[in-house]
Amino acid sequence: MPIFIIAVILGLLEGITEFLPISSTGHLIVAERILDFKDIKDIFTVVIQLGAIAAVLWFYRVDLLDKIRGLFAKEAAALRFWKILIIGTIPAGVVGLLLNDSLDKLTKPHVIAWALIIGGIILWLVDRQPVTRAAKPRVETVTARQALLVGAGQCLAIIPGVSRSGATIVSGIGAGMDRPTATALSFYLSIPVLVLASGLKLVKNPQAIGQLDGGVTALIIGMICAFITALLSISLLLHYVSRHNFRPFAYYRVALGILILIFM
Repeated sequence: MPIFIIAVILGLLEGITEFLPISSTGHLIVAERILDFKDIKDIFTVVIQLGAIAAVLWFYRVDLLDKIRGLFAKEAAALRFWKILIIGTIPAGVVGLLLNDSLDKLTKPHVIAWALIIGGIILWLVDRQPVTRAAKPRVETVTARQALLVGAGQCLAIIPGVSRSGATIVSGIGAGMDRPTATALSFYLSIPVLVLASGLKLVKNPQAIGQLDGGVTALIIGMICAFITALLSISLLLHYVSRHNFRPFAYYRVALGILILIFM
């Protein structure tokens, strides 16, 4: 299969799965093995996440600009928002820096499979809230304690298959947030965490891009495809969580994990 077709497939997969609680990294690692794509130092998997982050920035562009203006104007709601974002980012940033060199050992199909299964069971157990159709995201009501708990939960996402969005959403619900608020906070926290992860990967492995099949061109194609599908995924997930629970994603995780154990 031509490398640029593979880049399109992986980019679309990244965009679809990045913000769903089903592990984009786990899906990409498995897909790369199926497609026989050699991802040097996982550089492709990590860097195309920038396309998904661009989608978050675009989707929330008006709100983020308001929050930036509010920060300089020292508005209470804006200051609280940035405080929450910083508190929620610090744990994953510290753990990611400390354990970054050890992550290659975890990119194994059986690790991904068990992370999917265990994470699916936890998601099923935690998501017991009744569905409230009128619920809207209320990130400004998140407390520092809740943000810290979500940030701590996000640290688990360094294990392939856990899912960054899944870990943050489960932690948010467990900390007392409703589904839309936990989901929106997960989107916002993805911006600093994934930018830092991609930046660190590029700084530590600058030569890896040249060694990739397709090089920079394949990365750009992957990011563009990730941007398009992530933009759709964000909108659909916010609409979904205002009317449904996360149980179907829990079932999907367990089923996929079992299939990986059987066939890989």
